[in-house]
Amino acid sequence: MTGNKTYIIAEAGVNHNGSIEMAKQLIDVAAEARADAVKFQTFKAEKIATLKAPKAEYQTNTTDSSESQFEMIKKLELNIPGHKKLIEYCQMREIQFLSTPFDLESVTLLADTFDLPQLKIPSGEITNAPLLLKAARTNKPIILSTGMSTIGEIEMALGVLAFGYTQPALKPTLTGFQEAYYSESGQNALKEKVVLLHCTTEYPAPFIDVNLYAMDTLHSTFNLPVGYSDHTPGIAIPIAAVAKGATVIEKHFTLDRNLPGPDHKASLEPDELKEMVKSIRQVEKALGSPLKRPAKSELKNRLVARKSLIAIQDIRKGELFTESNLEAKRPGNGISPMYYWEWIGKIADKDYRQDEMVIE
Repeated sequence: MTGNKTYIIAEAGVNHNGSIEMAKQLIDVAAEARADAVKFQTFKAEKIATLKAPKAEYQTNTTDSSESQFEMIKKLELNIPGHKKLIEYCQMREIQFLSTPFDLESVTLLADTFDLPQLKIPSGEITNAPLLLKAARTNKPIILSTGMSTIGEIEMALGVLAFGYTQPALKPTLTGFQEAYYSESGQNALKEKVVLLHCTTEYPAPFIDVNLYAMDTLHSTFNLPVGYSDHTPGIAIPIAAVAKGATVIEKHFTLDRNLPGPDHKASLEPDELKEMVKSIRQVEKALGSPLKRPAKSELKNRLVARKSLIAIQDIRKGELFTESNLEAKRPGNGISPMYYWEWIGKIADKDYRQDEMVIE
């Protein structure tokens, strides 16, 4: 996440369907698409959902409607040996392994046991203060998704992170979170460690609900880098988000949208992921700088595309230039038509043939 290069996270999530071999295939796809990181999800089903917790509507539509959320996610857990295999495989494929922790034990596993370079906190955990505090007290950089959140909820979450970063041992309190957020040290820690991701938590997300302008609000309100986690169909919106200044893009992908599982339907297929990364890199180049000036590649076209003052009929020496005998035509290596009215009424100091360029 440095310079003008967008940090692209290919979100494998739980699209491995519990299979390490399928997870490796997802890593292959992400690496071949030239994403910066491939991200999975780390959790213990017993820690994140009750036995009777309902599914989201999109999950009911894409999986067995008779099973509970617990039963669904239990089949999608990655165990510790599985994590090790995937981390090693990512190293071999030269792509960064990331994972999202959904419980306190998973934070410890990712940050301490596997020493991942950063943590990604999902939108559903933005009000989970114990998890936020645990994550911040690892002192790892954090990417925080903000789907379903108000500005006030985001500020409260950032307060917990600021407290965790600056108060490694102090007992947490709501007052302490607020004081940490408004402290100079807390603000410095957030600026150094945290990226906010705008997000619409629906799968797939309707285009009308995306609201990319909210990225500007997040940046101006919190003065932090802002990215975008996308759940819309296709690749147009993450590309637009990069044009809006997103520093991070996260996008779900799958081997095949027709596979069984909760997230496949709202994911990109391999060729689409590759095209998204390629398009984002093109947009990065096209963004350039705020300075408006002729580009090097277009300078050679100025003489061809611009015009000069041209005699449109024969003009004798001593005759006046008039609107009847002087016009602007290509090429543009003569007197600019910007001076047209200064030449009207002047006396020609030489003979001009029709279509001849006027000279000083």
